[in-house]
Amino acid sequence: MAANEVYQYSLISALMDGAASNGIPISDVLRHGDHGLGTFKNMVGEMIVLDGEVYQMKADGSVVHVDPETTITPFATVTRFDPTTTVKATLKDGKKDLQALLDELHPEATNHFLAIRLDGTFERIEFRTAGGRCRPREGMVDVCSRQTTHTFEGERGTVIGFRCPGYVMGINVAGDHLHFISEDRERGGHILGFETEGEIEVGVAVMSNFRLELPKGDREFDEAKLVKDEEGIKAVEG
Repeated sequence: MAANEVYQYSLISALMDGAASNGIPISDVLRHGDHGLGTFKNMVGEMIVLDGEVYQMKADGSVVHVDPETTITPFATVTRFDPTTTVKATLKDGKKDLQALLDELHPEATNHFLAIRLDGTFERIEFRTAGGRCRPREGMVDVCSRQTTHTFEGERGTVIGFRCPGYVMGINVAGDHLHFISEDRERGGHILGFETEGEIEVGVAVMSNFRLELPKGDREFDEAKLVKDEEGIKAVEG
């Protein structure tokens, strides 16, 4: 795929219905992008794709580098990131300030996708990680009810994420969806909140091409109801 085109495998609604036993090798996903988010088989941990490398962020907050040839993902979103806008900014109120900054930088992109990357020192960052399913077809709400949260101060690292338009809720997560990994690649997870004291680097790309690949030959996916559960998705995404 060309730069700044979105590729997605499966649906967030499928995870909500517990369709997470199967998937595709992450190496297949990496053919479409080097910047992204996702999860792993049975929703064990959070995925971050940073500069083409894939990391699994586990329930205890630790991070491991994974082999994309042998590791399966039931859901992932990636792009070949080439920022069209790069600025320095202080985001004292984290998600709220980032939302305002993105609105200011790209007011024309309300109905488009944005790829986001933040690099710098985070005065405070809070993230969560999910430990995975405890039973077959357990849905994402139940999995995330057992999530663990971690808070660090003065942590240098990178945030990777996407802003998806409202009309894709249930296909993906509408709004800003962000994962963090520390500079030493030892800590990370799904961001719940953050703040910066000084300036950090903010890179953004507006994207208008979206490719969706659905699972084939996957009984869990075929039998999933795929009803849009907006409140449930908002609850698990924080």
